[in-house]
Order: sequence, then structure tokens, then C-alpha cells
Amino acid sequence: MRCRKCRAPAWLDLPRHRTAFCREHFLDYFRDQVTRAIREWRMICPGERVLVAVSGGKDSLALWDVLLELGYPADGLFIGLGIGGYSSRSREKTLAFARSRGAKLLVVDLEERWKGVEELARRARRVPCSACGLVKRYLFNRVAREEGYEVVATGHNLDDEAASLLGNVLRWQTGYLARQSPVLPEEEGFARKVKPLVRLTERETAAYAFTRGIDYVLEECPLAAGASSLLYKEVLNRLELESPGTKQQFLQGFLERVRPWFEEKEAGPELRPCLTCGQPTTAGVCAFCRLLERAGVKSGESPDLEVKGEEAASFG
Repeated sequence: MRCRKCRAPAWLDLPRHRTAFCREHFLDYFRDQVTRAIREWRMICPGERVLVAVSGGKDSLALWDVLLELGYPADGLFIGLGIGGYSSRSREKTLAFARSRGAKLLVVDLEERWKGVEELARRARRVPCSACGLVKRYLFNRVAREEGYEVVATGHNLDDEAASLLGNVLRWQTGYLARQSPVLPEEEGFARKVKPLVRLTERETAAYAFTRGIDYVLEECPLAAGASSLLYKEVLNRLELESPGTKQQFLQGFLERVRPWFEEKEAGPELRPCLTCGQPTTAGVCAFCRLLERAGVKSGESPDLEVKGEEAASFG
């Protein structure tokens, strides 16, 4: 195959677009897809500070890299979840990336402040992935608000969003369907949450990371074994193999034609400050503080938050 732009030998084929690119023009394609997503969904406005949630994996580091390449004022946030060697290796990869790009990284060590996510889940009798998602959502927003960031960007790609949509449809979780979007707008107490990689597949993100020389954690989170999202991705991958473009058509059709109906029918709940930490919640005490209480950690106390700033220049 030949590159669509320059007719040189293609480096990567994109069956869903019926095209292929050399390395140079694939990078142009990738940046263009991110730019189009940001513009189409009005994800980032001029002058806004962006906090990128980074895990050490390919998607989040690729997102941080491309936002910096496009000139956005983007800093990183790494949450140490205390998942043994996996968290340690993830932190090392993230710090190395920040150093190589001269970028600022904020770090919150969950295990140091409270307990590791696996221990919190065990004590609170929750599924580890559920507890992990709750913790990350809470800390992403809290750090963004306290540190003055208007936007929180995550590395969710097309595969992630299509798998999430499939799971929500199979269970007809109308509340989640109403909120599934590349952008969750800012509300009182909540920073805007955006997903600039929504137009790109996991394979394309991996190719970008490889081409840009990004060193990332190759292993999957050990707590994710058996997660239903992996099954949904496998099903969608089989459909995509037989009919390229299925994932994109599934997600895009929902966002354009179906989600507005769910959004209209599902009224948002009233928000109020958490009685323990002051963060917005629909209940008297937010889910994060209830998790800590059930786990026997800082029960009844305001959970102090320590954010460490890791400047790239301090590593070397």
C-alpha cells in the first residue's frame, strides 16, 4: 500500500478509513483527529489550563504528548494507586516522560495519604475496579479545582468509548447513557472533563506512541483481569475485523442521534457540598468519603489532600 498523502510506502493502514499513511503523515493525521475533536466538541477554550490524567500507559501519555505538540498549556496528574509493582513502574514511566518533555507533573499518592486502592476496596467490600474508578474521578476533579485547572483531559479512545456504550446499552443504564459524551461540561464544583482521543482507536494511539518514542507501561492493570469492558472490547474487535468502521459508526450514531434523547429525559440530580470534604455530591456525604469511612480510614474527618509537584528539571 501507498501513503495517501505522498505515495511513499505506507507504514500503517487504516481499514476503517480505507487508507494508509507513512510515518510522517500518520502523525499529521493523528494530530488532526485530536484537533478536530477539540474543535467539534469545544473541549478547550483559549487560555484555559489543562490537567491531563496520566497513568503511564500509552493512551494517557500519547494524549499529553499531542496536547503539548499542539501548544496547549497541559500539565500531568499521576495518582499513585498503591497497586504493588505496577503502580511503581507506572510512576517511573510517567516521570521519565515529564522529564523528557520538560513538563510539569502533579502527584497524589493514595497509599501514602490513605490506603492503596486494592486495600480500600477489600475493606469496603467493593469490586477493585469500581473503587479505583471512584477514587480517580474524585481526585481528578478535586486536584483540578484546587490547583486552578479549568479542564481535565483523559486518554479514553474510540475503543474505550464504544465498549462503555455497549455495556450501558446491554444493561440499559439510562443515566450513564445520558452522560456518555466526549465532553462533560463544567458544573458548580466540577471541572470540565474531555476526551480528545475519542476519534482515534487504541491501535492508532499505540502506533502514535511508538512513532513518537514514548516509553509506556505495556502490562495491563492486574486488577482489570476479568473486567466486563475487556469482553466488550473483544466483541467489538471481532465486529470491526469483519466490518471496518463498526466502532466509529456505533459511537458516532449514538452521540448524534440517540444521546440527545436520553439527555433530555434524564434530568441531572441536584448537587450539594459533601459534609465531610466539601466536594459536590448528590448525597449528604460523597461516595469517596463514604468509601473511606467504610474502609475505616479517617472516618468522620475531612480527608486532607497533599499534591506533590514534580518538575521535570528535578530529575536527571
